[in-house]
Amino acid sequence: MSSDASGSVVQMGKLLVYIAENGHSYKLDCDESTLVEAVQKFLESACGIPFNDQLLLCLDLKLESHRPLSAYKLPSDEQEVFLFNKSRMRSNSPNPSPEQVEIVDIPNPTSPSSSHNPHPLDDAPDPALKALPSYERQFRYHFQCGNAIYSRTLAKIETCERLVQEQKVQEKALKIAGGNLDHFYRMIIQNYTDFMKCYSQQHRSHTKLIVNFGREIEKLRSIRILPPLQTANRKCLLDFVKEESLRKAVEDCSSSHRQFENKVLEFKQEFGDLKHNTEHLFSGKASFLIKDLDSSIKDHQRFINEQKSIMQALSKDVNTVKKLMDDCISCQLSSSLRPHDAVSALGPMYDSHEKSYLPKMQACEREIANLLDFCMGKKNEMNIFVHNYMQKVAYIQYTIKDVRYKFSVFQEALKRQNDQFEQLKVMRGVGPAYRACLAEVVRRKAALKIYMGKAGKLAEKLATDRDAEIRRREEFLKVHSTCIPRDILASMGLYDTPNPCDVNVMPFDSNLLDIDFSDLDRYAPESLLGLSSKRGTLRSSLSMSDDGSLSTAEVEKYDSQERVEESELMEISGTSKMEVENAKLKAELASKIALICSMSTEFDYDSLDENKLDSLLKNAAEKTSEALHLKNEYEKHLQSMLKVKHMQCESYEKRIQELEQRLSADEGLSNFVVSNAKSDENKSEVSAVEESHMHHTAEVSSAQEGLDDNMTDSSSMINPHLDSSMLDLNREKGQFCDKDKKETPLSEGAPLALSNMAVSISKQEGVISSEGGVKSGLDEKVSDSVELKLQSALAEKSHQLENAETKIKALVDEVSKLGRELEISQKLLNESQMNCAHLENCLHEAREEAQMHLCSADRRASQYSALRVSAVKTHGLFERLKSCVSSSEAAAFGDSLRSLAQSLASSANESDDDGTAEFRECIRSLADKVGLLSRQRAELLDRYSKAEAANEQLNKELEEKKELVNTLYVKHQHEKQANKEKISFGRLEVHEIAAFVLNTCGHYEAINRNCPYYYLSSESVALFADHLPSRPSYIIGQVVHIEKQIVKPPTSDRERVDNTLTSKQGSTSNPYGLPIGCEYFIVTVAMLPDTVVHPPSPPS
Repeated sequence: MSSDASGSVVQMGKLLVYIAENGHSYKLDCDESTLVEAVQKFLESACGIPFNDQLLLCLDLKLESHRPLSAYKLPSDEQEVFLFNKSRMRSNSPNPSPEQVEIVDIPNPTSPSSSHNPHPLDDAPDPALKALPSYERQFRYHFQCGNAIYSRTLAKIETCERLVQEQKVQEKALKIAGGNLDHFYRMIIQNYTDFMKCYSQQHRSHTKLIVNFGREIEKLRSIRILPPLQTANRKCLLDFVKEESLRKAVEDCSSSHRQFENKVLEFKQEFGDLKHNTEHLFSGKASFLIKDLDSSIKDHQRFINEQKSIMQALSKDVNTVKKLMDDCISCQLSSSLRPHDAVSALGPMYDSHEKSYLPKMQACEREIANLLDFCMGKKNEMNIFVHNYMQKVAYIQYTIKDVRYKFSVFQEALKRQNDQFEQLKVMRGVGPAYRACLAEVVRRKAALKIYMGKAGKLAEKLATDRDAEIRRREEFLKVHSTCIPRDILASMGLYDTPNPCDVNVMPFDSNLLDIDFSDLDRYAPESLLGLSSKRGTLRSSLSMSDDGSLSTAEVEKYDSQERVEESELMEISGTSKMEVENAKLKAELASKIALICSMSTEFDYDSLDENKLDSLLKNAAEKTSEALHLKNEYEKHLQSMLKVKHMQCESYEKRIQELEQRLSADEGLSNFVVSNAKSDENKSEVSAVEESHMHHTAEVSSAQEGLDDNMTDSSSMINPHLDSSMLDLNREKGQFCDKDKKETPLSEGAPLALSNMAVSISKQEGVISSEGGVKSGLDEKVSDSVELKLQSALAEKSHQLENAETKIKALVDEVSKLGRELEISQKLLNESQMNCAHLENCLHEAREEAQMHLCSADRRASQYSALRVSAVKTHGLFERLKSCVSSSEAAAFGDSLRSLAQSLASSANESDDDGTAEFRECIRSLADKVGLLSRQRAELLDRYSKAEAANEQLNKELEEKKELVNTLYVKHQHEKQANKEKISFGRLEVHEIAAFVLNTCGHYEAINRNCPYYYLSSESVALFADHLPSRPSYIIGQVVHIEKQIVKPPTSDRERVDNTLTSKQGSTSNPYGLPIGCEYFIVTVAMLPDTVVHPPSPPS
């Protein structure tokens, strides 16, 4: 590894290292395997910073000596390493000395002469030609002077740029140091914030426990426990704990609480100082020192450009005069340009050199020199700023470490505080635990009732199922026992019956107390929870938001569950639906009370800050409003269902009326058809009756089908629970009617058919008898023809009779069909009447509920009117009080209140409520207190005037005392300073001044009396002598450390030999050649202020 100057080493990588204290930079050739230790040793030799005082940082990482550069991804062109001198970061380190810049001084050339640089034209006879070499020498001299000035100017401007670059490096170093400090500062800020948050919560909780201790004791003493639980030693809740031990514990806790609070206040003050120092350090930026330097250097570039242009002009003039001389020597001058003309042209050029060019270049050099002085001043200011900044960084880092150590101590103290207050927390949880236990008793009693009811319901259900099974088996045997012998059925095991089932619940919870919710509020009121109004509101809101906010899906789910469980609740043996529902609500309420009691002890509402508390309250309010909105929506939903059911009932009534009308019409039509069937005499009448009957039958059947469709559609409307019950009822009635039809055959159509047949037969016999009479009275001549006609008429009548019989049979079938349809319509009518009765019951219940709601609304309206009257009266009283307060001055405020109280007392009557009387009493007491305060105010004003006069007298005396104290303090400081500056010649102590003389052995030994063997440490000798060519003969400094040592004998032969060999020079165990067992002291001193160490004068 080497620096950039030595190019013989193969470059594996470039490591750029910046020195923070002066901005210098070093480029090192190294590779990834190079150890950081090697880099530090090279820097020690290059910049003189000791190995142990080096601190290397790359961004926020500290480079460790034993690790290679590859651990930090070095060397890299994108990452820079900064070197900090730890010795400069100590508080007692002196300010850096002003930086000196070495600039190569380029002297001006000597004046030219003809003897030093002769020219052939010097001996020319023409004076004009003789003057040309002189001009050439002068022009060349001017060019050389300008070149020297330009070179010095370039060196100075390069030095300015280097100084600016070094200041930028120092600014980067400060950013790196500040970033490293900011990392630890943010960590300590986060730790402090967490600690103060925990402490504030604990402090509020513990303060509340201490302040409310007496109140909690009285509260526990006032709450009497249940009579069955009382004993000779336990009458109230306070008897559950030991009062004496609690009072002793609260005294100890109060003392510890105050002590810990004082310690935390001191810690807060210390951390506040740390925060102030850190923020003040971060507010100071180094950019203000270099913000104008770049612009200044760019602005001064114009002087460099002007010097360049002048140098070009001087070079051109030198070339011109040289060309003239060469032309004159070679005789090549033109005829138009004579030597005298050339010389006359060179004169103005010479004047411009002397009066314009060179003065301008010197002025530019002076401007650049001023810029260099300005940059030097800024560089020295930057060095001092970096020195002070790094000292502050080191001090703040030390303070941060101290604060971090204290955090663990305070965290342990927080835990001890919690453990110490644990007994008081247990005392605070007695009341909620007692209330939770009583609520659990109530819940278990309600759960017992529900459990036993469900067991009874299960027994009844099993008994019902057993009876149904027995009936089914009996019917089966009744049907099949006529065909199968009894012994075969018995062998099959078909005569067995199911055994009865006994549901037996063993008794439990027999030792529960006989209490209810009234006893719970009586023996364990809600005040035992010890919550303030705001916390109580929060608790109730949270419970409401957690338990009461139901979404629409949850509401529908609850409705479906309620419909499913409604029949189960109504069927519990020995209890009604209302009782079971009441038991369920009691159990749920008791469970919530127990949960709230347990939450009140586990969850501390005081630990919440105001922002979180407000957010919780806001969230609970939103959830409560949402739950109320859902409740209103569900109420509207129920009202809409009620309206739909009402409309459905009306439609059922209308349909039933239409059905009754159609049934009456069907009965009249059937009578008409039967009568016509009995008196049917010709074909046309029978056919007409058939057509009308068939047409009407089609109409009735189509109407019936439409009615059935409408009823079916209406049965699938909103309320599925009610409609399903109606459909079940219709089904049962239908089954009942089918059963009746099976048992009773159709006997109505048979008599009708027999009667029709009898009528037809009688008509045929009458016709035959009349035809026989006609036949006996005719003449024998026409008997044959008449016989033929009668036979044809008989055949025709026989055919008509056959047709009439077939039509009568068809009519009989139609009548039987109409009879069956009539029965079906009758059944539908009965079902509709039953549905209407059920709907009327529902409407009646709805009317009763509406009436109940109307009565409740009327009662609330009356209460509201009474409250409004009371509010108006109270508002009037407060308006009078407001006018009294706003219209009167401060002095007459008491009189106005007194007059108001008197007017209220005079206007009092017996009809006033308690609130008005209390307001009147409050105004009277307020008037008395305001009068008392007015008198006290006058007395205090008098006392204030007297105290102000006495205070002025005391201020005068205090000023005199201050002057006297200042005089004495100055005198004491002078005496103290005089005592400090004396050199101690006795036994040395820390902070004393001591003188050390160089002895013959080369060691500095203290000058004192009767106290030998005080030697100056090697570090102190290096502090005083390293920067001098030779060691001084004496050293005077202030003692900062004294180390006592004893000369020990050598422990081995080898060490004895080494001591013998090095006895002349002094061994490591006995550097001063003292006898064994002798005590000696190594003294470390610091330079005195304004002390200058002079080298020893050479011997004369």
